[in-house]
Formats: sequence, C-alpha cells, structure tokens
Amino acid sequence: MKIAIIGAGIIGVTTAYELAADGHEVHVFERRNSACEESSFANAGVVSPGYVTPWAAPGMPSKVLKYLFQKHAPVRLKFPLKHGELGWMRQWLKACKPKAYASARNSLQSLASYSFDCLQHLTKTLELEYDKAQGYMVLLRGEQELAQMQMSLKLLTDAGLIHKVLDADAARKIEPALCANTDLHAAIHLPNDSVANCRQFALLLRDKAQSLGAKFHFGTTVSHIQQGLQGIRLNHDKNDGEHSFDHVVVCAGVASSELLKPLGAHVPLIPVYGYSVSAPVREPIDAPISGVMDERYKVAISRIGNRVRVAGGAQIGGDPARINQAAIQTLYKVLDDWFPAAADTKGQTANKGRGQVQVWMGARPMLPAGPPRVGESGADRVWLNLGHGSSGWALACGSARLLADKIAGRKTAIDF
Repeated sequence: MKIAIIGAGIIGVTTAYELAADGHEVHVFERRNSACEESSFANAGVVSPGYVTPWAAPGMPSKVLKYLFQKHAPVRLKFPLKHGELGWMRQWLKACKPKAYASARNSLQSLASYSFDCLQHLTKTLELEYDKAQGYMVLLRGEQELAQMQMSLKLLTDAGLIHKVLDADAARKIEPALCANTDLHAAIHLPNDSVANCRQFALLLRDKAQSLGAKFHFGTTVSHIQQGLQGIRLNHDKNDGEHSFDHVVVCAGVASSELLKPLGAHVPLIPVYGYSVSAPVREPIDAPISGVMDERYKVAISRIGNRVRVAGGAQIGGDPARINQAAIQTLYKVLDDWFPAAADTKGQTANKGRGQVQVWMGARPMLPAGPPRVGESGADRVWLNLGHGSSGWALACGSARLLADKIAGRKTAIDF
C-alpha cells in the first residue's frame, strides 16, 4: 500500500521504518528541513519503562496549585491560558481520578515495556551505533519523597521491573560524582533502564527506512487532508507530484489537531513546553555516568556522549517563541546541586546554535489522560500515532510497531 506519514519526529521516523519494513510504499512529509527538529530534538534522552507515568494522577491538581507559588516549580502555568488549554485542563482534572489514573498507568506501563524491547531489537538487528549509557536513578532529597514513592515502587514490583531502593552511600557508589554537599536521603536505581540520544537514533533509523524505499519530503507543510473515492490526497506547499495515498498516518505533534478537525476527528492536544540545557563535559570524573532524576524538581540529568544534558519543566501556556528564563534557571540550579563541576556552561546559545551551551525549548504534544492515541482516527483510512507527551522517546518504537500491525490487520503484540 502507498502510505503517507505527516511528521518526522521520533514518532514519524519510527513509524516510517516499520511501515517500510512491512513492504509499504512510504512517503514522509515534514515541515522542517530534517528529522527530529522540534519536540524530539534535545529531550532528556531517558528510556525508563518504570518511570513512564501519566501526568494526570491523584493529588496532581493540588500540587500544581502549590507550584504556582514556588520559584523552582516542576509545573508552570503562564496566564492567560487559551480556550483550548482551559478545556484540556477540565479533561485533565477528570483523568486525575484514581480509577482513570490506574487504567492509564497500566496502559502506559505495558506500552513502555514493549517499546523498550522494540528499541533493543532494532538497535541490535540493525547494528545502530548511537550515544547511550546504561542505568537510571531517581534521587530523593528527603524522607517525605521516599514515602510518596511507595505506590510507584509497588507498581514497579507488580510490573516485574528490576529496581532497588538505595541509601545515599550506595547511590553515590553508582554515581560517584554526585555532590556530597547536597542532601540525599535515598535513591531508586533501575539498572536495566538507560539514557540515549533520541535524535541520533532517529537519523540512523531514517537512513534505514530510506534504504527500504521510504521517501522523506522535508521543508513540506501539509495544510489539508482530503478524502476521496480514489484515495486520500494531501494538500501541501510543494508540488512534487506525490499527492494520492491509500492511507495517511498523522504524527505531526501539536499541529495534528488542526489537520484532523475537518475530518471530524477531535484530538484534545495542547503543547506542554519542556526545556533542556546541553553542555560539553568539563571533566568526565565530575559528570554523571548515566542518568539521574531529581524527584523534587522533576529534572533529569543525563550523560549523552561527551555532553551533559539537564532537562525538565512542564509549562502550559506562554509564548512558544520565548524561552522562560525561570525554567532555565531551575535546570541550572539542579545541575549545580548534583554535578557542579560536570559541564562547561559558558557560551549559552538558544536552540540549535553553535555555541558551547545549547538551550532548547520544545512543545510536547500532550493528551489529558496520558496514553497516546495509536490506531484509527475515526476518519476512513486516516490513522493516528500521537500524543506521547514527554515520553515520546520511551514509547516511539513500540507505538510504531503496534500501528504497523494494526494497519496490516495483524494481531498486535500487546492490547493497547
């Protein structure tokens, strides 16, 4: 079949590869000039099935209200909120109820574990070489944080995911560069999880997809999906002769909502902005060996090749073209707390600049309940693979394989 994919982030690229591997004629349309130029460009790099959880959780509404008055808040609301963001938050509040949360958590856990296996399989069978490091650790600054993690620990146990609660001394043996002057009560170590360079992987997989015949149309913005008796046509800003398809897969992040509205498919996506700072390693002995997460501030610090990346923040509202300096200062604070000598942070530049330090802001496409939508859209021959939020890298490979199986009419490996 001839299949169009809209979007070439990590979700679009993995989808393109799996569909091409199934023997389909694949065309990928991407408005940027390369793959993974937006939400996938400089994410935290964390691939941790045990730490993929719904943002809609019991107790989260009260936490968000509390965060409004904190300087270094994990979640920020930038007023005034748009109408769509207010509607999204109403749905999010409903999804925070215990029963809805439990269902979403189980779905995400299943998909994350399956996706992790798919990522390992692709890496091995395709012999992909990209920056990655084994192990991931959640740092708990106080006794209260350890107490709050008991439900998560039970879920890890129930899911059969290997983990261990460590005291401060044991944690520092695994990550010896952790600053001794910062209070550390305990840590949760997940030895089988990892951090890895999402964009580097995506570019390698794009090449593999192209070797199977997939065509990537970069610098091409799709404005409209038109259904007809002879197939589906895409209206876009380049006339290259590729218009009619048997199926279309929408992986265009936040922009997907507007593309789907004329087809009667309502997808409540909003951008939840995240931030990262990447800088060269100053001294390897002072840098993390793999990746850690500061549970209090929800900030991850990762060793990706010869760079340190600190990433976090969840901002609803605000100007998409303006970096929130308060969020960036939180990243620097957490980096300084745990690895003060790890990175050379002089020479800051925004987004894809060439300076020593790269500051990035990305719009994560978030659905209210948490799990992405992978499958039929409700519109004939139009499929969805979107809404992965901050977990796109951790969920991408599994989501792509599931969608390819659904399009082929095969039984999927997991029920999602």
